[in-house]
Amino acid sequence: MEAIILLGGPGAGKGTLAELLKAQKGYLHISTGDMLRAAVKSGSEVGLEAQTCMEAGELVSDSLILKIIKERVAQEPSSAKFLFDGFPRTLEQAEGLQTLFAEINGTISHVFNLDADREALIPRLTSRRTCKTCGAIYHLINMPSKVEGICDVDGGELYQRVDDSEETILNRLEVYKKQTAPLIGYYREKGLVRDIDASGSAENTDQQALVVLNG
Repeated sequence: MEAIILLGGPGAGKGTLAELLKAQKGYLHISTGDMLRAAVKSGSEVGLEAQTCMEAGELVSDSLILKIIKERVAQEPSSAKFLFDGFPRTLEQAEGLQTLFAEINGTISHVFNLDADREALIPRLTSRRTCKTCGAIYHLINMPSKVEGICDVDGGELYQRVDDSEETILNRLEVYKKQTAPLIGYYREKGLVRDIDASGSAENTDQQALVVLNG
């Protein structure tokens, strides 16, 4: 079994790259949120344990998340290729994931670090607009409405959500930087980090990743 991990701050393009790798390279996208919900629905032992935590309003522990990942991975053949996006988030999770894959004779082959400076990310993230009426989402740069400030669907007013403001974005970027720096160092020591310049277009980011995987 093989796995790759996507690291990158808000707006770096992880979601777009994940879709490409699923479509072109056959990677199975591992979402911890989706796995938690599926485990609870299945009624498995770890699912029931997770359900108890969530119903009590507690965070699901790293060890339990890793159990759920192990259960999910075991459902696939040994030739399966996995894509982790949004996990691991901490050094403890990274170490646990490394141990898990070693136990099943799997390999974490690449850790893509999608790196973009703030000057590139802030316009991407602060340009989102949402319709007050129907909730449709637009982007001033990539997907503008036909009439500025007006929703194409129902003519509703477009506005900027609080979490799309520059102040909130800057805080999210700072939190990501603090949380992720140890992870990048951890994987770089193992020779797994592949730095991707994510300051340009999504197509450019995707192409850099494909060059690594096709190499």
